[in-house]
Amino acid sequence: MNTLKNSAFILIACLMVSCSTSQKEEMKEIIAYANDTHSYAKPNEAVAKHLLLNITVDFDKKNITGTATYTIESTNASEIVFDAKNLNIQKITVDGKEVKFSLGANDAVLGQSLSIPIEKNSKTVAITYETTDKTEALQFLNPQQTADKEHPFLLTQGQAILTRTWIPIQDSPQVRLTYTANVKVPKELLAIMSAENPKEKNENGQYSFEMKQPISPYLIALAVGDLVYKEISPRTGVYAEKSMIDKVHYEFADMEKMVKAAENLYGAYAWDQFDVVVLPPSFPFGGMENPRLTFATPTVIAGDRSLTSLIAHELAHSWSGNLVTNATWNDFWLNEGFTVYFEMRIMEALYGKEYANMLASIGRQDLAEEIEGFKNQPTATHLKLDLKGKNPDDGMNSIAYDKGYLFLRTLEETVGRENMDTFLKEYFNKHAFSTMTTEKFVVYLNKELLQKNKVDFNVNDWIYNPGIPANAAKIQSDKFQKVEEAIVNWEKGTLSEVDLCKKEWNIQQKIHFIRNIPAGISIEKFTALDTACNFSNATNSYIAMVWFEQTINHDYHANNVDAQIENFLMSVGRRWYVSTLYKAFKRNNKLEEAKRMYTKARPNYHSVTVNTIDEMLGVTF
Repeated sequence: MNTLKNSAFILIACLMVSCSTSQKEEMKEIIAYANDTHSYAKPNEAVAKHLLLNITVDFDKKNITGTATYTIESTNASEIVFDAKNLNIQKITVDGKEVKFSLGANDAVLGQSLSIPIEKNSKTVAITYETTDKTEALQFLNPQQTADKEHPFLLTQGQAILTRTWIPIQDSPQVRLTYTANVKVPKELLAIMSAENPKEKNENGQYSFEMKQPISPYLIALAVGDLVYKEISPRTGVYAEKSMIDKVHYEFADMEKMVKAAENLYGAYAWDQFDVVVLPPSFPFGGMENPRLTFATPTVIAGDRSLTSLIAHELAHSWSGNLVTNATWNDFWLNEGFTVYFEMRIMEALYGKEYANMLASIGRQDLAEEIEGFKNQPTATHLKLDLKGKNPDDGMNSIAYDKGYLFLRTLEETVGRENMDTFLKEYFNKHAFSTMTTEKFVVYLNKELLQKNKVDFNVNDWIYNPGIPANAAKIQSDKFQKVEEAIVNWEKGTLSEVDLCKKEWNIQQKIHFIRNIPAGISIEKFTALDTACNFSNATNSYIAMVWFEQTINHDYHANNVDAQIENFLMSVGRRWYVSTLYKAFKRNNKLEEAKRMYTKARPNYHSVTVNTIDEMLGVTF
């Protein structure tokens, strides 16, 4: 019996007979919401359960106008509180009757509280509003910023707390709700959402959507553009602009295999459809796991399916993140650490353990670099964070992803894979469509895995202390070891640059090689390497990013690499990629050069990327 059914049963029983103290405590624990310092909402008093969104997208005004109507539940509350940021609230009705509302003081990160008076039996709240030019979740792109360069484009990005900038909403991940939407767009464009989607345009530009399963607010997503759809299997497919669709379809041909591999591990896929839309290059993330419709960056379209672990990662979120969600952003590692672990298991199932270990080894290097960067902020390397007063985006780094993964991999090696898989499958099943705090997870872990298997494990050390515990799993890759041997021979001069570049290495091996080029290598050998391997003209975006970082580190300027870097920063908006290069400029005392390039590139970036780079470079516009 699942948790929601348990709570309903207990509630009915308590109405009929006198409940025991333990039953009352269990019911209270099940329905209670955690304290979320990143939301003004008070869901324990009054909470939204369903959203009906009626909106119009205006590309001329670059805004969205419409009404968000909520079905609500309350516990005799006199008001219901929503989150809003940089929105123009025009009118609010409660059960059809217009009411006076109040907006709280504006906070640069959180925005404003939107307080609406309600009565004991109030059922619906309708908020009429429009977005503004300060709405951070929305990015309106002109035709030149798209692949086909014929029509404009709109994309949204809600994670972590940006949904409140385009929909007034209780913007806490623990407030799960279903939604329906009616969206009006120019007739030459297609609208798609994180919901049941159309496969082709209609004549009037009016589209209706339904998300039947309750999701967290940050997962409500919208894309509008000149998009087409191509099926991979009856439940998987891809959207992209016309010039991209065949490349995207080829790149993601293994999507159905990934879904089956995931289901074999941890149970049935709960979202009916798994589609991916490849967005224009300004999209700030590699991917975003919006249910039924993953948003993806075009930087993964490499032509050889070498970067599709990103799709496995977003698919894994269908269990860890979308099905069982972090209750607050302090618990973000519960989303991402689990997802990286699941991603590696999917990749191992499809492509072998060595391939998965190469991916995990790269993540381990990222983690070491992140921890070094936080050497003066050790609490930032805890899995359980305290982000009160900070932007939750600050916690979205390698700690949550790669330390979280390492924790779970170490657990697996301690208790055995079979026990680990049984535990995780039950975890997803028992907590489906609910949210989880770190503290609740620790209780569940101790009871259902460690005690059952009579295993001692330093859980608190991993979660609540800095750095990496001594018992961390060791990740070994035979193919990476061969790369490291080649580096030694190249550095000694017994392996030439030409012979080095003839090696039949896969993308991960090439990345490992570039990232581990010795810091003291001469500029002559560096130039010879580039001439032999042509890294400065790499078409694979990941290789280009790690190579450009090394050229900055080594003060290398041959083979037109400076122009290539500038073009890369102008044409790619993926935050991880561009922040890596701007950080390298800053680290190597080339801040003015970074600012010059950033000034030109900034208009192409999404606000998520802009906020990060503004702070990194110390600039204001």
